[in-house]
Amino acid sequence: MEFTAEMIAGLLGGTVIGDKSAAVHTVSSIEGGKKGSLTYLTNPKYEQYVYSTEASIVLVNNDFEPKSEVKATLIALPDVGAAVLKLLEMYNAMKPQKKGISRMASISEKATIGENCYIGDFAVIEAGAVIGDGAKIYPQCYVGDGVKIGAGTTLYPGVKIYEGCRVGANCILHAGAVIGADGFGFFPKPDGTFDKIPQLGNVIIEDNVEIGANTCIDRAKTDSTIIRKGVKLDNLIQIGHNVEVGENTVSSAQTGIAGTTKIGHNCFIGGQVGIADHIVVGNYVKIGSQSGLDKNVVDGDIRLGSPSLPGLSYHRSFTVFKTLPDLQNRVRDLEKKMKSLSEEK
Repeated sequence: MEFTAEMIAGLLGGTVIGDKSAAVHTVSSIEGGKKGSLTYLTNPKYEQYVYSTEASIVLVNNDFEPKSEVKATLIALPDVGAAVLKLLEMYNAMKPQKKGISRMASISEKATIGENCYIGDFAVIEAGAVIGDGAKIYPQCYVGDGVKIGAGTTLYPGVKIYEGCRVGANCILHAGAVIGADGFGFFPKPDGTFDKIPQLGNVIIEDNVEIGANTCIDRAKTDSTIIRKGVKLDNLIQIGHNVEVGENTVSSAQTGIAGTTKIGHNCFIGGQVGIADHIVVGNYVKIGSQSGLDKNVVDGDIRLGSPSLPGLSYHRSFTVFKTLPDLQNRVRDLEKKMKSLSEEK
């Protein structure tokens, strides 16, 4: 399906600079633009590509002033970032939607399936499971006994949800995510072996949560591991038993959160962060990549390093420890001079 510059400008409230009849049928990056594609400039570092891109249309902010000739048609907008988001959402909504229930799916007679659901090949829905209206269960998913999945939620291929867990409405769980596996609980015995501690709780995921591929959220020992509404988790994240993650908190890949820790709302957690067990992280906290937290963190704090320090302290410390080899050499030189002076006396 093709759209002209005039149509796009009308839709987004922009102004066409160039050929109003320029048409596009796909979206591309600005450096990889081809004829018939629409692209955009949101970062000034990429301005050089505006002059060389083969894309037919480029979205720019109203204050953009070309420094040389631009081959593409421009559409000037108040906020390119917001306009791109709107376009991508519209494009995604136009994609063909999966529908229907495969004859090769295994669905218990005691499960409840809502209206307009999609259930793909070799998906398994166990007894007592409840699937909300418009949910999409892709091939090879497993939905255990008594699991409840809200309306409009999507489970991509290979998602596994163990018995008794709850997933809210309009959630997205990407391929390979595992919800409700046993928490890591073992009791050491005098002979050096371990007894397994039964994990009897569940996982509760509230509405509008997105969980990345191969992320694992363990069930609670008792009560629930809770992921509050609006949380966004990247791929390859591990969340331990009885953890609670607050509303609208975001975490990048390879973060690990140990058991019974409480994370506040609207936190930003970088990649490869490690968070110890039984601590409390406040609201609006920012944690830099590869940081390690082993103590409570107050609201609004910024943490960097491992073990983590408050942001300003970390930067002050970094100016010192990055020059430690030079400082060591200076100390040695001073020691030699002191020794020489002492021997002269």
